[in-house]
Amino acid sequence: MPASRNMVDTSAEHIAQDIASAIVGHRLPPGTRLREEALARAYGVSRTKIRAALLMLSKDKLIRTVPDKGAFVSKPSAAEAREIFAVRRILETAMAREFVARARPADYKRLEQHLRHERKAVAAGDAQLRNRLLGDFHILLAEIAGNSVLTEVLREMSARSAVLTVLYQSTADAACSSEEHHAFLAAARAGDADEACRLMIEHLQHVEAALDFDADAAPDGDLVAALLT
Repeated sequence: MPASRNMVDTSAEHIAQDIASAIVGHRLPPGTRLREEALARAYGVSRTKIRAALLMLSKDKLIRTVPDKGAFVSKPSAAEAREIFAVRRILETAMAREFVARARPADYKRLEQHLRHERKAVAAGDAQLRNRLLGDFHILLAEIAGNSVLTEVLREMSARSAVLTVLYQSTADAACSSEEHHAFLAAARAGDADEACRLMIEHLQHVEAALDFDADAAPDGDLVAALLT
């Protein structure tokens, strides 16, 4: 539900969700300044409640707070994306091989159900849920591979990647990602570790290559209009 002065739910949690939806929906592009006073007017709440909402968004890495300047929609750089995906390719190639060795029929059943949820979210156009599920697929693989340290590291990498895909990935590219997850799972289930590793590397390369960093920040004056769209 778009933000307005007449909103029934003006909790910090709802405001955070509403702003997150605007970010995911690209109504608030990377770099947009989130002015507390404008947000307080839009939602009809105090700046204290807005600060609480912004803190929630900061923990999810959707925004960044700059001392003495304020809060801004996160704007990861292409260089940062290259570094993140370079690390992921190294880690997830090893993880993929371990997954093939350890996965059991029940694990594949669980992952197939996950893929169904992915496709449903993509088809529904739910970008926020879609991106979370696409990232969770990789975490599930790591959990099944059985290395808790690797899983923890991948959670951090996945969280940072999720911000990139929320901001810069198209719906078409998200659909391709889900299909590539399916192809990986088929190779793994066939016991072909080399092919599974190749597909994982190719998948991560495709995700990185498809990110579009050309989005421009909206002017400050468009903040409330973007939320009310």
